[in-house]
Amino acid sequence: MAHHTVRSLLVDLSTPIERRWAGGDAFLTAFFNALSMSFPVGEQFFIDAVRTAAKALPADVQAGFADEVQGFVGQEATHRRIHGLFNGQLEAQGHRNTWGPRAARRIARFEGGDPRHALAVTAGYEHFTAIMAAWMLQHPEVLDGAEPRLRTMWMWHAAEETEHRSTAFDVYRAGGGDQRWRIRWFRVVTFFFVTDVIRQTLRNLWHDGALLQGRTWRSAWRLLFARGGLVRETFRPWRAYFRPGFHPQQQDEPRAEAWLRDNAAQFREV
Repeated sequence: MAHHTVRSLLVDLSTPIERRWAGGDAFLTAFFNALSMSFPVGEQFFIDAVRTAAKALPADVQAGFADEVQGFVGQEATHRRIHGLFNGQLEAQGHRNTWGPRAARRIARFEGGDPRHALAVTAGYEHFTAIMAAWMLQHPEVLDGAEPRLRTMWMWHAAEETEHRSTAFDVYRAGGGDQRWRIRWFRVVTFFFVTDVIRQTLRNLWHDGALLQGRTWRSAWRLLFARGGLVRETFRPWRAYFRPGFHPQQQDEPRAEAWLRDNAAQFREV
């Protein structure tokens, strides 16, 4: 079983941020802002899903996961708090978060059901965050020019997502979750993740007045589809989730450990 260190990020998110904090790039800012808007609701769902499913395990198996689940919950709770502060700055700028409430309505449908379904959804989203985190760690230049405290926030988040990428997946398997439902829910997760991030990014760009500008979409192409782009480089890791013998650790990212070691001054271990 893995041990996940809980870290308190030592950056001040109580002071205002620039409107285009990502080096003046409207699309990059809008895209990352959209991701952040999903985190408080999403991270709480992940915490609840893993906790509930772990409690349903046999006592001896549950005991084996206790430390890992505690670390997972601690890391995700810290992410939820930090992004809540960041999102407060976005709200002060006039941005409207429609992704969070929309996700909350979908989450409510899991109440009273088999906890393995919520856990399969969690494992699917954790795969998305892990492959995106690995891409960020491989391409830190994406945030060159970004406000330093926000660059640190995103890189720290990416490193920790890589660390706990297997927890929900392993609890799901330990609880008798099968591959058929794991893949079914991943298809659903893929649909909603892609459509939600597109919708929120477009809304953010509209609010910023950059939706119809040519340089906005040139930036989008570079980020997503150009050489080294997010979609191009995460497609194969995304598709790997459908393999019968897949496990998240097959896509481990050693740069996470290196970033945490090299940037230890940016956080405090709890």
